[in-house]
Amino acid sequence: MHSLSSRLSRRWVRPQPHGTTGLIATAEPGTGTGHARDSTTAAPQSWTLDPSGDWYYRWISVVVLPVLYNWIVIVCRCVGGGVGCPGARRYRPSPGDAARATRSCFPALQEQHAVLWLSLDALSDALYLLDIAVRLHTAFLQDGILVRDHSRIRQRYLRSSSFPWDVAAVLPTDLLYLRLGTGVPAVRANRCLRAPRLFEAFDRWETRTAHPNAFRVAKLMLYVFVAIHWYGCLYFALSSRLGLGADAWVCPNASRPGFARPLRQYLHSFYFSTLILATVGDTPEPQREEEFLFVMAGFLLAVLGFATITGSIGSVITNMNAADAAFYPDPEPVRRYLRAQGAGGRLARRVARWHQHLRAQRKLPAERSVLRHLPRGLRAEVAASVHLPALRRVGLFQSWEHGVLRELVLRLQPQVFGPGEFVCRRGDVGREMYFVREGRLAVVAEDGVTQLAVLGEGLYFGEISLINIKGNTSGNRRTANIMSIGYSDLFCLSKEDLAEVLAEFPSARATMEAKGRQLLLRMGKLDVHAEAAAAAAAEEAECRTRALETALERLQTRAARLLAQLESSAFKMALRVERVERRLRRRRTDGGAGPAGAQGPTGAQGPVGVPGPPTAQGPHGAQGPSRAQGPPGVQDPPAAQGPMPNRSPSAHRSPP
Repeated sequence: MHSLSSRLSRRWVRPQPHGTTGLIATAEPGTGTGHARDSTTAAPQSWTLDPSGDWYYRWISVVVLPVLYNWIVIVCRCVGGGVGCPGARRYRPSPGDAARATRSCFPALQEQHAVLWLSLDALSDALYLLDIAVRLHTAFLQDGILVRDHSRIRQRYLRSSSFPWDVAAVLPTDLLYLRLGTGVPAVRANRCLRAPRLFEAFDRWETRTAHPNAFRVAKLMLYVFVAIHWYGCLYFALSSRLGLGADAWVCPNASRPGFARPLRQYLHSFYFSTLILATVGDTPEPQREEEFLFVMAGFLLAVLGFATITGSIGSVITNMNAADAAFYPDPEPVRRYLRAQGAGGRLARRVARWHQHLRAQRKLPAERSVLRHLPRGLRAEVAASVHLPALRRVGLFQSWEHGVLRELVLRLQPQVFGPGEFVCRRGDVGREMYFVREGRLAVVAEDGVTQLAVLGEGLYFGEISLINIKGNTSGNRRTANIMSIGYSDLFCLSKEDLAEVLAEFPSARATMEAKGRQLLLRMGKLDVHAEAAAAAAAEEAECRTRALETALERLQTRAARLLAQLESSAFKMALRVERVERRLRRRRTDGGAGPAGAQGPTGAQGPVGVPGPPTAQGPHGAQGPSRAQGPPGVQDPPAAQGPMPNRSPSAHRSPP
């Protein structure tokens, strides 16, 4: 198998680009890391396929053809026996028919197109072998990383559970033709073992198609066709064994007009199989045990198979309704609410027309919920590909950088307004700003009829109430009445989302404030003096803030110095205490280690609770007796000491 894959693999000197095609160029094992050996030659490259790329998708679509060919055609050629098969009853073939006897379901189909079948069989086997070579060069994911090493790919495939089945499907069983003849196509039954590749291709198609529900229905109909096809071929094979035309239940023989052609025989068998598997009845009554058993097996298969089919169709319809509910809001709860509150009539018709407009124009107001499962980067790319062209038509965003638009596009929420519906009214508290994507809106007077201006595609409004512009006399209130003339598709941006984006991009905030200031000046709602006073107050507050920051820095510096001095003093004090303790320990050690009689008498110890007399001082500095020890907890008087040069020649201890 290794030599086969080596002969079927391709080599390139130049590495192929890795991108949307799914074709990856990797270095051969043993050639290093893929770097060029010199400036003129490069290491040979061998190809690998990305399992999620386009090339792999195209190849697996090609593999579907030989798999379907073997599953549909082989059964027509290899089931049962023909007119000359052993066991045929009552029907005696002519000598010419006996000479053309073959062990196939439809003998004429096998004999008349023998060269065609042999050619298609060879082509199918070649595609199977190529598929094995492709699988030996198909990369796989491990820990989220695409593995391109050929040795690891080959080892993984050879140890997989699908490798024995792939090998069994390409075993050269056609060599049995040399012994049995070409009239026994049943030797190719092992070619049907490649059905898992068919199911894999169906899964790929379902994930890539734009109409998955329609594809599921088509796949289900294909399964039904294959089941009826197999059952029809088995019916004709049983009829051939029992004798064509022997009774009303079996397939008629060539004596009946039109049934000498294989096509007519196949259509009759397919029709009879459809009647049994569809359980619609109107079939001839069986006459023999074999016929009864065959019909009962068909009914059992129909109960199981068509119950599954019915459930699958029901699930497809349910999924279609669920998909619609995920994209579009359900109008029924609103209708029931209006009926329960007695607010039907004109308002209910407006609600119904609004829902109809969403479905007819494919407007998705709940696109955030649709994209919520995607990671943030991919969600931003999807939203940008859909809405970024519309945002670039807005005059406010034409001078903004790309990063601002990417942040905005994640926070925009589509909204659709119907004819005559007010988007905002004058005096309302502003919490959103709007961008016109499609449609036309009118700025109307207080009467709600007079149109002062018309807003079209690419314009925006409502930003004044969201931006804190100094000198704005209207505050955060709406300054105009905006009404939708027809159906208008708008982008809505909340105040919190806008503040979050503008905080990250100060240049965009300055641009929006400048445009809002110009609009307020034209409307006469900007107090220039108040704006100047607010600017001066802001500047004064900024100066005070800077002064406070400077004073705080000075205080922090002084506190740090004082803390350093305190730490230094504490360290010095700890050293002095440690030095004094060492001296005390040394004195105690020296006092206890002197010669006998050299030490003066200790202080006389009095009774408990009464301090002893002070030690007597000897002549010429002789040390007197030690101090008497008082009771615990009471400090004793200091011991009297004489001059240091001499000690007392004799020592007397105090009586106990």
